Amino acid sequence: MENIDWKNLPFGYYPTDFNLRATWKDGKWSDLEVSSSEFISIHMAATGLHYGQEAFEGLKAYRGKDGKVRLFRWEDNANRMRNSAQGVMMAEVPDELFFNAVNQAVRLNAKFIPPYGTGSSLYIRPLLFGSGAQVGVKPAKEYMFVVFVSPVGPYFKEDSVR
Repeated sequence: MENIDWKNLPFGYYPTDFNLRATWKDGKWSDLEVSSSEFISIHMAATGLHYGQEAFEGLKAYRGKDGKVRLFRWEDNANRMRNSAQGVMMAEVPDELFFNAVNQAVRLNAKFIPPYGTGSSLYIRPLLFGSGAQVGVKPAKEYMFVVFVSPVGPYFKEDSVR
């Protein structure tokens, strides 16, 4: 178990061990790849950089009083990502791929799921972006889907709401 002060975590990035990645190319999604790198190598002409062809979601996993881990409304996040992908003409992430990536990221980083009662959670960030090189306003021919996780404290601290 990591030596983390679970009750005093900020809402921010805290590195974990693994993330999941898949690439859409030639009309289909690759198998999920487990990575321990916090970095992504992308082409300098990637549409995500130049034309904003990008979408992200944010959801959380919690450890219950019984010790079981629960995901909060992953289906809603998958649906919103699909709608966002349609809006900026990206390949859509199928629900099965979305869930498998989220589920594996949570399982592989289980030691970063805060204990019940700490007020903290495991934040899950699915990210989809145009990774294919393109000059000119048109959809990319390649996309990358990434899911990483980070333990976080509450987004709003109790005193900051007042």
